[in-house]
Amino acid sequence: MFDNLTERLGLVFDGLTRRGILSETDVTSALREVRVALLEADVALPVVRDLIAEVQSRAVGQEVLKSVTPGQTVIKIVHDHLVSVLGSESVEIELNARPPVPILIVGLQGSGKTTTTAKIANYLVEKKSKKVMMASLDVRRPAAQEQLRVLGDQILIPTLDIKLGEKPVDIAKRAMKRGREEGYDVVLLDTAGRLAIDDEMMTEAIAIRETVSPHETLLIADAMTGQDAVNTGKAFNEKVGLTGIVLTRVDGDARGGAALSMRAVTGCPIKLLGTGEKLESLEVFHPDRVVGRILGMGDVVGLVEKAQEVVDEKEAQKVAKKLQKGQFDLEDMADQLRQVKKMGGMGGIMSMLPGVGKIQKQMSEHSIDDGLIRRQEAIILSMTPDERHRPALIKASRKRRIASGSGTSVQEINKLLKQFQQMQSMMKRMKKSGGRMPSLGEGAMGSLPPGFRR
Repeated sequence: MFDNLTERLGLVFDGLTRRGILSETDVTSALREVRVALLEADVALPVVRDLIAEVQSRAVGQEVLKSVTPGQTVIKIVHDHLVSVLGSESVEIELNARPPVPILIVGLQGSGKTTTTAKIANYLVEKKSKKVMMASLDVRRPAAQEQLRVLGDQILIPTLDIKLGEKPVDIAKRAMKRGREEGYDVVLLDTAGRLAIDDEMMTEAIAIRETVSPHETLLIADAMTGQDAVNTGKAFNEKVGLTGIVLTRVDGDARGGAALSMRAVTGCPIKLLGTGEKLESLEVFHPDRVVGRILGMGDVVGLVEKAQEVVDEKEAQKVAKKLQKGQFDLEDMADQLRQVKKMGGMGGIMSMLPGVGKIQKQMSEHSIDDGLIRRQEAIILSMTPDERHRPALIKASRKRRIASGSGTSVQEINKLLKQFQQMQSMMKRMKKSGGRMPSLGEGAMGSLPPGFRR
């Protein structure tokens, strides 16, 4: 998310930080570019107007023009205002109520509502240790109830049994009754959507709300629909009353305007982000971290948290000891590739690093993407255990066999082995220097991780 906006703002702010002194004209010109970038990212016009007015009133004053680092000061002012627009602090799902806590899920058809219901259920079970049941109230869309049941089976979370001909309000009542009888902490109620907002859908949602008195009413909105998502949020909030928003498909949205506009337009906090197709791909929305990514500052805290989730501590210690002894082999390299994949691939990692735009450009120039990771892993998996531990065994005939087994070429195998040798060489130099990372040589592409240099 925000790829285009990050790139545009990066160019504007690079121009400001290169200048030792800023005039009022410099600031005004830069803010004009910021305004265009935000509008092109599909940020709502009122939000853009407020941001530019606020930033300009501060940026053309003594705070910036007399600052020791005026360019950085402008960036900080923009940063602070964007964080304020997004809500300053993260707001998680509120569960402080008598169980079972009813959570109403609303949204348009096609926004990923049913899948996100399952993601939220999985999140509450895995992260909050809650006993959760899901119920589909969508009796209009063919197989909607069955879809939720299938998703529930995948993550081992129960769903309310389906009774043909039952009305949504009655399904909601039965779900809450079963929730009380069987000691559930949370009941998720997935309502019906439409291709567009209509009175019938809103009337049904209001009737369900009045029946179960939900503690949370969450709108599922597709980030890729931009201003349509914002308008949908406004309509649902006015008619049904929302307590929070979950943005889906943020991994596929290069503009990000919906995220920057939702809070300001609806007054409701964005609570969660759907970051991928897997049912585990759901994250808490942290305004300060998101703004950091937009402005190219990265999200190192998020990266560390993600690493802690996917990296096995014992395995990490085992690899660390091997590295200290200079015993790094292709099996270890394959493990590192798998961990990169678990953390969202190279794109997921790079999006959290400071200076992301420059790093991604460097990656693009050297044809480094998640496809490369998959091919390299396939090559290593096509080797015998002996070959992984003793790469020197891999000569011409073995390379042809590995290429055939992995669906790659001998040239790609040569590149992988060369990268491995570079990594091994670096590990040996680290051992000699007492564990200190040595400086990289000429042409080593310093900002890219070992093993991804061409």
